[in-house]
Amino acid sequence: MGDPATYHFDLDLTLRPAHAPLEERWWPDIRDAALKASSARIYDAILGVRAVVIHATAGGSSAGAASVIFDRKASFHWLVPDEDEPQHGQFVWATCHEARAAWHVRNSCSHPAIWGGRGRINHWSLGIEVVNRQVRTDDFSDWQIEATAQIVRYAWAKYPNLRHVVSHAMLDPARRSDPGSPFPWAQFREEVLDARGDVVPELVAEAAELEAVMPSVPCCMTV
Repeated sequence: MGDPATYHFDLDLTLRPAHAPLEERWWPDIRDAALKASSARIYDAILGVRAVVIHATAGGSSAGAASVIFDRKASFHWLVPDEDEPQHGQFVWATCHEARAAWHVRNSCSHPAIWGGRGRINHWSLGIEVVNRQVRTDDFSDWQIEATAQIVRYAWAKYPNLRHVVSHAMLDPARRSDPGSPFPWAQFREEVLDARGDVVPELVAEAAELEAVMPSVPCCMTV
């Protein structure tokens, strides 16, 4: 058991996976609600993403977690189902548009180790909620840890400046303890940094190879 207020590691930008697939489905009818429970980012939607924040719901169901978005109280980009839900082991829920700043960390929160202590974290981060009651009798399943790690790998491959993976507790220790001390942070970190990498689809690999060998053409030339 660790102290969730210390949960943090950095990603080596030179080790970014070339491709990291993510099995996700949009939570039913949540897209419009998410637009009203999030904000336009003040940083570039791709280049401006610097951190992924790991949360736990403190509740026992995905529906309960998703309800805060419909109520416009908070939001997050992904939701990882619990082991007693049918989606467990199958896919994670997408719950907010990645291009939007979800409301998952207070604007006043910051930490000197996370992008030099810059505030307004929601505008340069992505938020993942893992369904867990945050009590010692509710263990995180292996699949939940694997799925959360795969979301981070997906984001790492997509966002070139993503560096920080951090707990909510580290950013807001006076008010939050999630994902909680039972969250196996060392196991999670190992799975995120797994050097085996992800399988690159053949068409993606061929496109990358073609791009590498083709000469650059000035934009004003017609080919």
